Amino acid sequence: MHKSTTAWLPVLTKCLHDGLETDPVWKNCLGESASKRPVEFSLHLAILIEPYLEYLLLGRKTVESRFSSVRCAPYGCVSRGDVILLKRSGGPIVGVSRVADVWFYRLSPTSWKTIRKDFKESLCIQDPLFWQGHEKASYATLMRLEDVRTIEPINIPKRDRRGWVVLRSHRSQLSLKI
Repeated sequence: MHKSTTAWLPVLTKCLHDGLETDPVWKNCLGESASKRPVEFSLHLAILIEPYLEYLLLGRKTVESRFSSVRCAPYGCVSRGDVILLKRSGGPIVGVSRVADVWFYRLSPTSWKTIRKDFKESLCIQDPLFWQGHEKASYATLMRLEDVRTIEPINIPKRDRRGWVVLRSHRSQLSLKI
């Protein structure tokens, strides 16, 4: 995580808490568990372009994918139960979701065939050029999302070109206590 991220992370978590405090699913998720210990999960920021962001927010798209030629986040960094903030490319954070299932692939002709067959509908991929644009990828992460909510826009000062940022990792003993 970049050092500048730590400066705005507390403001972001407060905005999330304030915006979701009346939602029973998210209040429980972002609050404390039944044992009164903080709920542990990683917090991710996903940058999305249209129409895929809108498809996610409407529930039409239920699986988010990331393809890369090198092993990088979210590959191996995201787990079931993690929270993903949905940020419009060049704009604010406008949604939040939770990871229900995750699949990691070291891409091969067989895994490509599986992804295209099993996930085409849930990815909302209608353009055949999508597959051509990712044919040089070596790694894929697919995440089935649940509890997707639209939130009041939250502007953050993200200026780099990363399409995925791990804001907090439960693996490093951090938890989001709001």
